[in-house]
Amino acid sequence: MASQTNNTHDPKIIVALDYADEKSAWDLVKKLDPTLCRLKVGKELFTTAGPQFVEALSRSDFGVFLDLKFHDIPNTVAKACRAASNLGVWMLNVHASGGLEMMQAAQQAVNQTANTPLLIGVTVLTSMDQDGLNKIGIQTDLTMHVLNLAKLTKQAGLDGVVCSALETPLLHEQFGKDFCLVTPGIRPDNANRDDQSRVVTPSAALHMGSSYLVIGRPITQAADPLKALKTIHTECQSTYKHH
Repeated sequence: MASQTNNTHDPKIIVALDYADEKSAWDLVKKLDPTLCRLKVGKELFTTAGPQFVEALSRSDFGVFLDLKFHDIPNTVAKACRAASNLGVWMLNVHASGGLEMMQAAQQAVNQTANTPLLIGVTVLTSMDQDGLNKIGIQTDLTMHVLNLAKLTKQAGLDGVVCSALETPLLHEQFGKDFCLVTPGIRPDNANRDDQSRVVTPSAALHMGSSYLVIGRPITQAADPLKALKTIHTECQSTYKHH
């Protein structure tokens, strides 16, 4: 298991760099404060900007969550996780539905690198509801399916899971505070729900047991991104003081 941070500070906000090009991403990054947040690079930005961009971000003061959700045969995923670890990222992820053997191979590969980032499993995407799950042939109750995948992730030795904040109380109770729970679909009260079907506010998510909050548009599309980040950070700090 990796340590949850290499820094003395451990910001709970992960800003999603959902941009189509490197310049737009850097324009935002320059406005943000690494003591208040980490950064998430997903499939679109990674595909256009490449591993060199991720390395450059990792060399800055920001912790980088490389959100590529690897899902393939164990050997292929292991090699991809090793390559991702060598970019200097703070966290990366795989699909828990890839199975126990795949996740164990991924964790073993990460453990053999000098960087050893956090490795987490994706349970059920936050855009997916019960009907969506049924349509791909999974008849299990959505919450039970998340729990089953989280158990498998824990068994494989990973550091935690990506899940909806609505599932965090159950997972927090099942696996304890050392099992990292990363929650997308976080929206401040005044924000648009966009395409996320299962959303909660930052303070509610932390109360429910989230370890880290992935937040995109409420910060990236704000007129003043740093001000928006500071407001949410203050809300998070206040929640921790009263928790």
